[in-house]
Amino acid sequence: MTTTEVPTARHTAGDLIRDWRRRRHMTQQDLSVRCRVSARHLSFIETGRSRPTPSMVLKVCEQLDVPLRHRNDILLAAGHAPAYGESPLERPSMRTVSDALIRILDGHMPYPAVVVDRLWNMVDANAAVDTLVAGSAPELREPPVNVLRLSLHPDGVAPRIRNLPQWRGHVLSRLDHQIRVTGDPELERLRVELAGYPGGVDRAPDHSLVVPLRIDVGDTVLSFFSTTTVFGTPMDVTVAELAIESFFPADPETAAALHR
Repeated sequence: MTTTEVPTARHTAGDLIRDWRRRRHMTQQDLSVRCRVSARHLSFIETGRSRPTPSMVLKVCEQLDVPLRHRNDILLAAGHAPAYGESPLERPSMRTVSDALIRILDGHMPYPAVVVDRLWNMVDANAAVDTLVAGSAPELREPPVNVLRLSLHPDGVAPRIRNLPQWRGHVLSRLDHQIRVTGDPELERLRVELAGYPGGVDRAPDHSLVVPLRIDVGDTVLSFFSTTTVFGTPMDVTVAELAIESFFPADPETAAALHR
């Protein structure tokens, strides 16, 4: 897969805006109409002939759906202060967010659920996740635990996944989409690593409504589908980059097994 890294804040604000515009497959005319400015003014910003104000940067970023982390990069490149904080979950001001995550995780029992950051590192998980990762190599469960690496690594969950090629195809396709949206070079490196693991890739459609995860747990084969939950109106980088992966039983047998 050929990808293009989004430049960091060492580039000018105009460079960054132009790269995000191209990533979104928009012309200067398209973007200028959405921002209600002239294409000439936008061109001046991209070429460095005009320095954008903070409000202009944020307006452009909103129309380009630039992640909050990268909006801060563009503001810094333009000589302005970042607009979005990046608060650790342990901070008292984040208590409402932390409490909400705990309630969601606990409320999902007895089914597995995990909170991940933008790089798929585990932030928190409920007790049911232990069922999925049991038997994995201890070093893969040392913090920071990357849930994609843990699931696809030959010393992780992969040997117990019955439909490993199909699940690998799902994970890699999802990661490809995330890279296209965010341009995150760390995700690109993770993708290269995961693609190098054994197991094959099967993206052929089957008759299921969703791609299931079929996994051996003891003498039982459990089958799950997953959903992703994000915060709807984040104004903090940490909150914006959190996601909750919740696994639901894909058949009555799995539901019954987890309720025993």
